[in-house]
Amino acid sequence: MSLAWQLASRFRRAKQTNGYISFISFSSTLGIGLGCFVLIVLLSIMNGFERELLNRILAVIPHGELYSVNSEGIRDWKSEIALLEQDDRVESIEPYTRITGMLQHKGNLRAVELTGLDMSRASHDRWLNQVSAEDWQQFKADEDSVLIGQGLMDKLELEAGDRISVLIPTATEDLSFKAPHLMHLTVAGRLKVGGEMDNYLAMMHLATASTESGVTTGAQGLRFMLKDPYSAYETMRDIGYNFDQPVYISYWMRTQGHLYNDIQLVRVVVMIALTLVIAVACFNIVSTLVMSVREKQGAIAILRTMGAPDSLIRRTFMMQGMINGVIGIVCGTVAAVVIAPNLSAIVATIESWTGITLLSGDIYFIDFLPSELQWTDVILTVVVAFTLCLLATWYPARRAVNVDPAQALNR
Repeated sequence: MSLAWQLASRFRRAKQTNGYISFISFSSTLGIGLGCFVLIVLLSIMNGFERELLNRILAVIPHGELYSVNSEGIRDWKSEIALLEQDDRVESIEPYTRITGMLQHKGNLRAVELTGLDMSRASHDRWLNQVSAEDWQQFKADEDSVLIGQGLMDKLELEAGDRISVLIPTATEDLSFKAPHLMHLTVAGRLKVGGEMDNYLAMMHLATASTESGVTTGAQGLRFMLKDPYSAYETMRDIGYNFDQPVYISYWMRTQGHLYNDIQLVRVVVMIALTLVIAVACFNIVSTLVMSVREKQGAIAILRTMGAPDSLIRRTFMMQGMINGVIGIVCGTVAAVVIAPNLSAIVATIESWTGITLLSGDIYFIDFLPSELQWTDVILTVVVAFTLCLLATWYPARRAVNVDPAQALNR
């Protein structure tokens, strides 16, 4: 054990005789530990939201879309899909036709966005969390069936097997008024995505959707699932600009990007705010060491007269301050590592005890508090906290080195 460490430990134990210094020292340790704990936990929550966004929303909505400029649809879309699927950036492609209309049931009207899918390409494995196996089989068996968002079904009091009508606006070349087209469908079951999408989203068969909307080629556009959803902007621009016919380009950041941007914004704000909390706690280390240096001037003077170099004095007081910081960092980090992976279960238990729902599925795209601990966040938090603690000890350690032995011993 080094001499500097022995002196730092002895000085730290000796200062317990001063109650005020002890209180400041404890508050600095508590503040650093609490800051590390909250920062890791909140970053884990943001990771959880990002994971759920990727697994829930982006499992349902396409990462990118190309849809025809004209009303005829995508020409020879089967050959186009076979060609584009050879792109290493693309995971899968499926044709679709989208219809926007008004869903009518028992005199009630609600806006609905119907997406027609090719059932020969669609798999229930992709929709496991959104559609039950029974509803999927019923939907697959009947070409005139439809899966409707849970929120929309609840608002219209729909049940599986009900007949509904959809009013589809009819576009004319001269922009003159024309009566909407009426389409009749049978409700096959519920579609549960989460959040606002449940209030307007619905799925139907591609052939029926194309026929009802007048798409003669069989598909209005192509839906892309990419291996890297976050590269959707660059990938879709590259594919769209080289497409054989004029198409509109869309990607998920245009429609659902606000969710991802909100998560990233909160992550940055949390990181900055709690780093400042840790920095404020480190100021208490400065206060503790400054008072400790003033109290130990006699001991410093004796060490100087015995030939102790400046580096020994500096390391002693830096280690004394770092002890408080390291204790806080270790305690806060260990607590966060234990709690963060189990936070969802803990919050669910508290909700069941109190009857209070923290996240409402009608507002958010999930109805529970997600959490995913990533060790990069833990390491980043520990490094930032350790660095701030180390910087906080520098100034008091310099003051200790500048103590004049003659003046200190004459007091």
